[in-house]
Amino acid sequence: MKITNVTITIVDVPQKPPVAPYRSQIRSTSTLQSAIVRVDTDEGLTGWGEHNVNFMLGQISGRAMQRDARQWLIGRDPLNIEKYHRDCPFEVRLKSGVEMALLDIAGKAAGVPVAVLLGGIIRPQVEVAACMGIQTYERAGEIASYYVEQGFGTLKTKAGHDMQEDLEMVRGIRDAVGMRLKLRIDPNRGYDPHQAAELARRLEEYDLEYLEQPIPAEPLTDATWLRRQTKTPIALNESVTDPASVWEILRLEAADFILPDTYEAGGIWPCVKIGHLCEAAGIPCIMHCGHDLGPKTAAMVHVAAACPAYTLANDTTYYGIVEDVTVEPLVISRGKIAVPNRPGLGIEGDEERLRKFAVDC
Repeated sequence: MKITNVTITIVDVPQKPPVAPYRSQIRSTSTLQSAIVRVDTDEGLTGWGEHNVNFMLGQISGRAMQRDARQWLIGRDPLNIEKYHRDCPFEVRLKSGVEMALLDIAGKAAGVPVAVLLGGIIRPQVEVAACMGIQTYERAGEIASYYVEQGFGTLKTKAGHDMQEDLEMVRGIRDAVGMRLKLRIDPNRGYDPHQAAELARRLEEYDLEYLEQPIPAEPLTDATWLRRQTKTPIALNESVTDPASVWEILRLEAADFILPDTYEAGGIWPCVKIGHLCEAAGIPCIMHCGHDLGPKTAAMVHVAAACPAYTLANDTTYYGIVEDVTVEPLVISRGKIAVPNRPGLGIEGDEERLRKFAVDC
């Protein structure tokens, strides 16, 4: 089997409340941008992938990514995933989106879901965490109550603009729903280590599942120090760039939880390798969300379904998009997504919807 064509479409898809507007300490947004990858083969199989390009419009070009992908990929074997990772010259985002499409093809060629290729389905349903941006005390409580009604068991919030604002938001959630939601907050590197230590200690009474990446990604020794200052568990995401970075995090005992993402780690297969490392170390993994559409959300489900380390609810804002770009959207029911049972990722791109949301760049 050989690759005959690659098509990359940049899409801009509106989000709806309560996800929108999604405010972090960096920016506020009510849309998501993704690159949707289509890879065709000479045996009639088509693979679909996705990589995030949020907040990069004007800096990236879908046509340039498509040109580079076609120049290097056409004529190659889509099934040799390890060789692809060894030789691929692409920037990590594009690399991850193409790899996703290749694994989709591999699953279709074998007639099995991607999770089976990754080792087998040990979780027929994958739990997901609801997400929300920075909110006031009152609005945080309202949204948390809504998520409890929808059947979610875990909530992740953005944070990091102001410590008192973060504390008030957390208090609003706990006052509204008590312990019915496991709670995570993510300051997106918004604090220096000493500020993060103060925040983490003040959060101890609220029994967070974890505090995610409150400090810059480097040096990792700062995260090691931070863990020793508080009973609040520390999770790392931006520090997680590939399996080697996770090895170093584990060596330095810098995190209680690890959050890889396909577009940061280079694809599905690196996230599986990260899961194997964390399983050996006894550290739980959570798949991170970059505001994802159907292909990347499906990829998250397959990784979490197959890898023992992914024991907790995985981040998603999928329920907050106005419309997916797939033929048959995934279904979230009571905070869980069933593993697609069709070959490959179990999704197919919808060309009409891709045209509807396409961005010319």
